[in-house]
Amino acid sequence: MKTIIVLEDEDRWIGGDWLDDNLETLVVSPSEYLSGASNVQRRSARVCNFCRSYSYQSLGYYVSLLAEARAQRPFPDVMTICEMAISRSSGLISQTLEDLIDKSLSGLSSDEFVLSVYFGDNLAARYERLSRALYAQFNAPFLRCRFKRRTKWRLRQVSAIAISDIPEQHREFVAEAARRHFSKSWPARPKQARLRYDLAVLHDPKEGDLAPSCDVALKRFIKVAAAEGIRAELITAADAGQLLEYDALFIRETTAVNHHTFRLARRADASGMVVIDDPTSILRCTNKVFLAELLFRNGVPTPTTTVIHRGNQEQIVEQMTYPCVLKRPDSAFSQGVAKAENRKQFEVLLYKFFEDSDLVLVQEYMKTDFDWRIGLLDGEALFACKYHMARGHWQIAKHDEQTKPTFGKFETLPIELAPRKCVKVAKQAAALIGNGLYGVDVKESEGNFFVIEVNDNPNLDAGVEDKVLRDELYRRIARSFVRRLESR
Repeated sequence: MKTIIVLEDEDRWIGGDWLDDNLETLVVSPSEYLSGASNVQRRSARVCNFCRSYSYQSLGYYVSLLAEARAQRPFPDVMTICEMAISRSSGLISQTLEDLIDKSLSGLSSDEFVLSVYFGDNLAARYERLSRALYAQFNAPFLRCRFKRRTKWRLRQVSAIAISDIPEQHREFVAEAARRHFSKSWPARPKQARLRYDLAVLHDPKEGDLAPSCDVALKRFIKVAAAEGIRAELITAADAGQLLEYDALFIRETTAVNHHTFRLARRADASGMVVIDDPTSILRCTNKVFLAELLFRNGVPTPTTTVIHRGNQEQIVEQMTYPCVLKRPDSAFSQGVAKAENRKQFEVLLYKFFEDSDLVLVQEYMKTDFDWRIGLLDGEALFACKYHMARGHWQIAKHDEQTKPTFGKFETLPIELAPRKCVKVAKQAAALIGNGLYGVDVKESEGNFFVIEVNDNPNLDAGVEDKVLRDELYRRIARSFVRRLESR
């Protein structure tokens, strides 16, 4: 990918000799880039914006804005620039990042601190983890982060550092950080001609058995994707700074709204990348309250579902029949879901769930030996699985604080052999979310089928969901990426 570096003539010390050695790099001034000459118009080029300011309607702002209009990849992009402008907003910072900030700065004696982040690095090694996390959140080359402590350390402001403001004693470090960044982002070896697109596959090795895809499945997908013209590479949240080097993002990590998976999906989507699953799908699928209302309003059959809040709590308790199932709105993998056998258990669980959420779902309990899982992509059914309940348990996954989770057995069927009614209600439910990759959970009772939930980012494990289609499952997903990229 050709790289366009935008910076003032007097700031060209930043890269040292690597600017001249990299034949794929074009260095221009802000005015040269904004003039729109033919040499800066190349589609899909990476535009590294080193302007001295990104403030609204400044040259730096317009460089990133016009890069997006030209179907190029600005670094930083306009969304990042806007996020820096509102960085005081506590809603922008995840709880995980807030905890990391407080832990990293806990040893300081003063109550104010400024951290300079250069391509995700800081001169002090003890701030390496914090610097990379901030770089992943605010994906800009040079960041100045200001913190204050009251009871806890908090991020108060994030701003870009102009090259002219980088201290003389930091410049050698910054130049080296720039060389590392560009050498990692733009490999020296050329692409094979048949690999037309670069795909980032976001995963978290620490998820273990709860990961949406096992290691074998990820390797199979990467191999099949290459045959379809896609160079797929595994990345983690720590690699967020390189996200916009890719054409597309495939999320294979458990998603949540207040989480880096959603922020990265949103950033990729806003930058024109193809994303599965897209931020809208994540937003709709990860909240069970939204799903319950959506399915009910559109006539999709579901178990009887009630939303409880403190205002109607007493009334619901009096009317409830048992057993019933309580659900936190944003739970996943059978976690945050509990069964109440009687009123006492119900009240105890309700009190516990209210500690984390103002709303709790209570659902009719439907006893079944298994749940159907229908996998869909682009509105078409891919696979059908029966997930049996874990041994001695009423859910497909049994979680124990002392041991690893255990799962029931599974059966994978050709989609043609799954009950037609089951596939039909699954398609009906998925269509309300979008055209991404979904797993629809369906219960069967007396010949009728009821949608339990729609999952973005469904499991794709070797020997389970791919047992029937094998490599064809991954091929269909890869071809969906190709179609989306070509239509873009």
